[in-house]
Amino acid sequence: MTVALLVLPITFGLLGTLLPAFGYLPVLGGNALGLETFRSLFATPGLAHAAVLSFATGLAATAISLVVTMLFMASFAGTPVMTRLQHLISPLLAVPHAAAAFGLAFLIAPSGYLIRFVAPLAGIDRPPDILIPHDPLGLAMIAGLVAKETPFLFLVTLAALPQVDLIASRRLAASFGYGRIAGFLYLLWPALYRQIRFAVYAVIAYSSSVVDVAVILGPNLPGTLATRLVQWMNDPDLSARFLASAGALVQLTVTVGAILVWYGLEHLGSKLLRFARDHGYRLATDALLRRFSALMIGIIGVTVFAGLGILAIWSVAGLWQFPDLLPESLTLRSWQNALPRVLDPLRTTLVTGLGSTLAAIVLTIGCLERETQTGRAGGERGLLILYMPLIVPQITFVFGLQLLFIGSGSPYRYAALILVHLVFVLPYVFLSLADPWRALDRRYEIVATALGRSRLSVLLSIRLPMLIRPILTACAVGFAVSVGQYLPTLLIGEGRLQTVTTEAVALASGNNRRVIGVYALLQTLLPFIAFSLAAFLPAMLHRKRREMRV
Repeated sequence: MTVALLVLPITFGLLGTLLPAFGYLPVLGGNALGLETFRSLFATPGLAHAAVLSFATGLAATAISLVVTMLFMASFAGTPVMTRLQHLISPLLAVPHAAAAFGLAFLIAPSGYLIRFVAPLAGIDRPPDILIPHDPLGLAMIAGLVAKETPFLFLVTLAALPQVDLIASRRLAASFGYGRIAGFLYLLWPALYRQIRFAVYAVIAYSSSVVDVAVILGPNLPGTLATRLVQWMNDPDLSARFLASAGALVQLTVTVGAILVWYGLEHLGSKLLRFARDHGYRLATDALLRRFSALMIGIIGVTVFAGLGILAIWSVAGLWQFPDLLPESLTLRSWQNALPRVLDPLRTTLVTGLGSTLAAIVLTIGCLERETQTGRAGGERGLLILYMPLIVPQITFVFGLQLLFIGSGSPYRYAALILVHLVFVLPYVFLSLADPWRALDRRYEIVATALGRSRLSVLLSIRLPMLIRPILTACAVGFAVSVGQYLPTLLIGEGRLQTVTTEAVALASGNNRRVIGVYALLQTLLPFIAFSLAAFLPAMLHRKRREMRV
């Protein structure tokens, strides 16, 4: 069932996109297959620029995020610095992409806080006429993606780190005079990268086809390919659906092309690494590079948290003129005006998030329990199936699912939205829970089975209570993923089901920073509450069990 829920929506979604792309959609008068839609698409002005922009920003954001993660891991893995910065980086996963993008925009905009901070020193009395967010090269968009994808790759690499012998490898490299970074790259990084390869591909796919971050920080005229596709999908002229379907296949081609280029870069990097190793480049004096990696990680963490702080200030700001560092007054007027309008989106967010997370955790526990009983893991093929919804661009199959749901005439919109969110929530929940589940000592179960307990009884009375903390953490991760879903909600909800995220991104085209601050802060508070409950509830349940405390 889990494999079907991951594979079938993607398969049918791609089919629902493929047929209209070639002109077949009878409900809109398309009764024959042909290439006319692609001819119209390739004649669209700015299409090539949009495709190149999506390709370049996806590769650039991934490369920067991976290099920063790699250097920091090589420099500080197994040290107290890693432990301290891990506590700084881990909460960033709970921050939705849109909220982080809004926070960055409020920091770096011409009238943002960074310009206000240096204005008295530089003698600036009005915002400079510089296009920082929405710059034509997409640099602000790349920065926003790096700020979110680096913590993801960092934690994925951290989870893979126990698979290698870190301490022995460090000692061996040091005994031959190699620096900390060189020893890590030569001895450990190839094995680590094989563990996180699919996660890197998922980052490429997301970065090259992202919509919400592109709307908030990316170029406007022309925008990225994904933002152009969303415009066509929402066009009142229904014939634009054919163009959108063909464009979705072009987006798939762009993402696949980016992954293939990255695959070539993997081989090139492997050869360069072997060349450096064989020629004895020891990098014995790498202190500067290690400080640089720690500085980059620190900047990413501070930037995201500072952006959230600015959002909080704007949500309660009264008059705040440039270049004042703080508003002249604080007021709750923005919250009072926004709360009546946010109740419906908030309810949809909670119902969809809780429904998809509950389904994901039940399916995950079922799969892991079967794996425990049979002793067979899914292997690399299972990992590929798990990452498939993250590697295939959302826009290429969610649009097809939208057409299928509309064509079916089903009135169950909430169920459809929960089902589509489940496709994206399930991989994160499984990846979050798999390692703690597999690490639990099976001797507890063996003793219980020897005393006559059934498998179900062992599961309910031993394994689940002992793993309540990682289970709740996986639920919090899944809920955070659901809250951050923009494109699936926009397309499957058809504008009738709105969440806090879709409302926040819709406000990006306006200029009311106070209202944006309210919605973006609400979007961040929901995952924060989920993670807080995941930490608080086990502490309460285990308050009389000393060995279960963390």
